[in-house]
Amino acid sequence: MEKAILQLEALSCPSCMQKIEGALKSVNGIDKDSIKVLFNSSKVKINFDSAVTSIEEIQKAIENVGYQVLKVKVKAA
Repeated sequence: MEKAILQLEALSCPSCMQKIEGALKSVNGIDKDSIKVLFNSSKVKINFDSAVTSIEEIQKAIENVGYQVLKVKVKAA
């Protein structure tokens, strides 16, 4: 497992968080219980299995629901 922190463009409302959570829950390889969307800091924290999915796929899932990923940090869990 790896940990990722993704810095997003500013989130404007709580429903933004729900859209992003829903998109991430649909990606195989993400630990669903680890998904944390932080409204105040516009960050997403997740644990994922890099053998199943890539950070690029995770980023694409977020961008597909309309949010820009500005920065990504990945480290071993």
